[in-house]
Amino acid sequence: MKNFQNYKPEKYTNYKKIEDDIYLKYFPELGCELYVTSLTFEMENECYGEEEASPQDISQVPFEDLLDDFNVCVTDFYDELNENSEKTCYQEFGSRDIEDIRKLRTLIGKRYYAVPYSDEADEEYRTVIE
Repeated sequence: MKNFQNYKPEKYTNYKKIEDDIYLKYFPELGCELYVTSLTFEMENECYGEEEASPQDISQVPFEDLLDDFNVCVTDFYDELNENSEKTCYQEFGSRDIEDIRKLRTLIGKRYYAVPYSDEADEEYRTVIE
């Protein structure tokens, strides 16, 4: 995954702004408020785990690792934007802790990808940020 960029959807005009590009929204289905932010990125089909990925089918590797590493969840998949995009993926991320969202936003301008281990380690791959 590369070229992480900020994305500010129009719906954020109805959300409580906490700081630049971080908002607070109540999710009735969860019964709580979450801090949210939206990012765009591109899948790297030449990278491990992303070979068949597209905006319509984001690969589990390394996407699930990103969610775990930054302790965030997906709060909006932007289905229509992803359906109509050839390479840019749109996602809204949320967390109960604003620090998790701040840390996630440090990916802007960077890459986050998986590298398979070459030895017989317990793990199949590791993730890299650059």
